[in-house]
Amino acid sequence: MTLALSADLLAVVAVVVTVAGAVNGVAGFGFAVVGTTVLATTLDPATAVAFMILPMFAVNVALVGELSAGELRTCGRRFAPLLVSALVGTVAGMALIGRLPAAPLRGLLGLVSLGFVATAQRAVPLPTVSRARDRCFVETPPAMAGVGVASGVLFGATNVGVQLVAFVRSCDLSHGLFVGVVALVFVGINGLRVGAAAALGLYPDLGLVLASVVAAIPALAGVTVGTRLRDRVSDRLRRGVVLGLLAVIGLRLVLAGAGVV
Repeated sequence: MTLALSADLLAVVAVVVTVAGAVNGVAGFGFAVVGTTVLATTLDPATAVAFMILPMFAVNVALVGELSAGELRTCGRRFAPLLVSALVGTVAGMALIGRLPAAPLRGLLGLVSLGFVATAQRAVPLPTVSRARDRCFVETPPAMAGVGVASGVLFGATNVGVQLVAFVRSCDLSHGLFVGVVALVFVGINGLRVGAAAALGLYPDLGLVLASVVAAIPALAGVTVGTRLRDRVSDRLRRGVVLGLLAVIGLRLVLAGAGVV
């Protein structure tokens, strides 16, 4: 698994991470799923997953800065079981990346993207979250541990943290606080993933690592733009653009995984 650093490829990557960063800045989520799934249409999916880890870490560090020191301490304690269990699941998911053939992994990324859209539109509710909420169980340590492990496995293998985002969204936070908490969770996970990716051989050469580091720059620029636009964009437009983009990307990946395109 190597990455040929052609000028055309670098330009594509810069555009992709900038747009993904803007989406994340506006919506509070979406950087990983947009960036990874778009890159997986042109790169080997395992390469796309590994490549996005460092930009994801940088983006979420920037968004965590939106939390005050008091909010950081409070949210850190409140969501600690979710974070710790997600870390465990993520390492397990990353160990699966190198064992999955490209076509099935590409199809899996597409299905997860489409599932994210369906869940966000409430066409397909997440049973575990909805039942937990009905039973006032959603923020207990066992519930967080269960969601964290299952979501971590999926995130580790695909960079898509749909269940983690849905879980935090169910906790009745303001949008600004929701953005910060999601970022806090992903900072912790992605900090570990950098070392785990190196240990598992997911960075095949120094070129991939350097390109991933450089990609953090346009990603952060995109986040800055998206953050400034957040209050100017209605929730309906924000959701429509993000989910429409993910639906198109997801469908393309499913077709590619099936060998249709």
